[in-house]
Amino acid sequence: MPKFKPCVTVNRKQKEYKTYAEIKKNMRSLLKDSEDNEVFVSRSRRGEWGEWFEYWGLQNNKPVMGKHGWQ
Repeated sequence: MPKFKPCVTVNRKQKEYKTYAEIKKNMRSLLKDSEDNEVFVSRSRRGEWGEWFEYWGLQNNKPVMGKHGWQ
């Protein structure tokens, strides 16, 4: 399966990043820009087929991954 670039959805707007590490580095600012303090990430995972999803939120002012799994 071809790998695709990780994609972030904030306030119903999508943005593509080069790497997942880049998303995690910017997660705090993405969550602060979010109206509902929730960020949706979709990406491929190394050695796996399919699309992985993650919902991120703020807890005690720290980014925390909530629901996650295969789409």
